[in-house]
Amino acid sequence: MPKKTPFYDLHEKAGAKLVDFAGFEMPVQYAGIKSEHAAVRERVGMFDVSHMGEFFVSGPNALELIQKVTVNDASKLSPGKAQYSCMCYEDGGIVDDLIIYQTKEDEYMLVVNASNIDKDFDWISSQNTMNADLVNVSDKCALLAVQGPRSVEALQKLTDTDLSAINFYTFEEGKLNGADVYFSATGYTGEKGFELYFDTEEVDAEEVWNAIMEAGEEFGIEPCGLGARDTLRLEMGFALYGNDITKHTHPLEARLGWITKFDKGDFIARDVLLQKKEEGLKRQLVGFTVEGKRNIPRQGYEIQNAEGETIGEVTSGTMSITLGTGIGMGYVAKEYAAEGTDIQIVIRNKTADATVSRPPFIKK
Repeated sequence: MPKKTPFYDLHEKAGAKLVDFAGFEMPVQYAGIKSEHAAVRERVGMFDVSHMGEFFVSGPNALELIQKVTVNDASKLSPGKAQYSCMCYEDGGIVDDLIIYQTKEDEYMLVVNASNIDKDFDWISSQNTMNADLVNVSDKCALLAVQGPRSVEALQKLTDTDLSAINFYTFEEGKLNGADVYFSATGYTGEKGFELYFDTEEVDAEEVWNAIMEAGEEFGIEPCGLGARDTLRLEMGFALYGNDITKHTHPLEARLGWITKFDKGDFIARDVLLQKKEEGLKRQLVGFTVEGKRNIPRQGYEIQNAEGETIGEVTSGTMSITLGTGIGMGYVAKEYAAEGTDIQIVIRNKTADATVSRPPFIKK
């Protein structure tokens, strides 16, 4: 049976369309994806993302373990800072992407994708030769993402913490409607906003949800589902595990070279990735825009060159609600990865003209 988040009853009461996603019964939409997408771009929307996984790594060897299993340099963190990273298998394939929060001097919180919770925990545990303390707290951690240009104003009504002072990829502990939360200036939409973490054993999750909805009412807040979350992230060109990054892709070809820090010392797959870099990439994850109002690219669609030869495959695609045109991402042979390159997407046995375009597709 699918798991349920602490907000399940509220979703059901609101008439959300619920689907099984990563083993959880989650809302895919409420009023509709277009309406929810527009709410986040123009006002404020709230997502239940409590299906995400949270692990705490602590003790004097916590940093050593994190440095071993992730490609970014976590030594650059300090309490109150967050970092985007990913983990790789020994062959360079991606285990998962994640966010690392340093909560205390020798304590970190790792936030991983819902579909990978057990796999990630087992993987990190298998690499924990230095005996760092590792705990999976996913089942008791609630997570709400409040996103949009009016998100700060809405949340500020419920807290004495100065939210405007929390910079991108930093976080603070504080009170929200009397509840202890982490206010994290992170998100998956490209808009201003916060991800709010709190312990469901200590906090009434439904009270928090209702308080935020009431505080955001004057700003036109809407509850949002996974459908809008996907269209929003794709407009920004953010990778989705299982689509754009998998165990069959590595960070350098997935446009994640910027988080792969070879100079930090040894980490899993360092030598393999360094060799791939020196040899030169054979393919690259690119963004593209599609001509024609009805041409919507989807995962698995073939990408061709002008001569009709197969050069890659779509990994994510949608109709951009903001732009009104088809957008997507996919892997193509390296010689076709340059900005402005003309390509073709095979849609319903016909080819649609497309152009390689570096994400984000909308400028924020």
